[in-house]
Amino acid sequence: MDKFKIIIVEDVPLELKGTEGIIKSDIPEAEIIGTADSDTAYWRLIKQQLPELVLLDLGLGGSTTVGVEICRQTKEQFPQVKVLIFTGEILNEKLWVDALDAGCDGIILKTGEMLTRGDVLSVVQGKRLVFNQPILKRIVERFKQSVNASLQRQEALVNYEIDEYDERFLRHLALGYTKEQITNLRGMPFGVKSLEKRQNELVQKLFPEGNGGAGVNATRLVVRAIELRILDIDNLHPDEE
Repeated sequence: MDKFKIIIVEDVPLELKGTEGIIKSDIPEAEIIGTADSDTAYWRLIKQQLPELVLLDLGLGGSTTVGVEICRQTKEQFPQVKVLIFTGEILNEKLWVDALDAGCDGIILKTGEMLTRGDVLSVVQGKRLVFNQPILKRIVERFKQSVNASLQRQEALVNYEIDEYDERFLRHLALGYTKEQITNLRGMPFGVKSLEKRQNELVQKLFPEGNGGAGVNATRLVVRAIELRILDIDNLHPDEE
C-alpha cells in the first residue's frame, strides 16, 4: 500500500508516546505529520496539511464532547479524511454512539489488542465501521440482549392479548401523557371515557389475581406492563407526529 499521512490527537503525553511507537513500529506505510493535544492545535495542523487519517482520542482536556465535535466538523469540512477513534472510554457506550453519529469510520478501544495495522489500513482503504475485539464483543452482547428483549416483548403482547391501541395507550402513559393528550394522537379512535374503560380492561388482563386488594392506578399499570415486558423501558418513544 502507498504511504499515507496521519494526524494524532491525544492530550496524554504517555499515551501519545505509546501510540506513536505502535505506528512507527507496526505500520510502516503511515507517516505522522503532526500531533495535537487540543482542538485548537488540531485545527491549526489540519489547515496546514491534510492527512488521509485522523487518529482521534475523545477525552481531550477532560471533556468527551470536544473529541466528538472534532470528528463531526472534520467529516463535514473534509469528507475525504478518515477518522478513527482511539479511546480509553471503555464503558461510555453513549459516547460511542455519539462518535458514530458524528461520522467516524471506526472505534478502537484502548484495551485488549489495542491498535493494529489491519484496523488502520482497513479505515484508510475506505472500510466503514471498523471496531476492535473489545467493542465488537460489547456490540454483540447488546445485539443479543436487544433480540431477546424483542422476542420476550412479542410473546408478552400475545400472552396478554395486547393490541396496537393497548400498547400505544400504555406507552404514552409511561411517557407522562394524560388521557386527554392520548386521545389526540394520530389514528387514536378513542375518547377519554373509552380510554378509561380500556384502562380497566388492561388492569383485569395484567392483574388477573388482583393487586393484593389495592387499587391499580395508571402508574402501577405502567410499572406492571414494564415488569411483564409489554413495554421496553429502554425504548419508550412517542408516536411520530
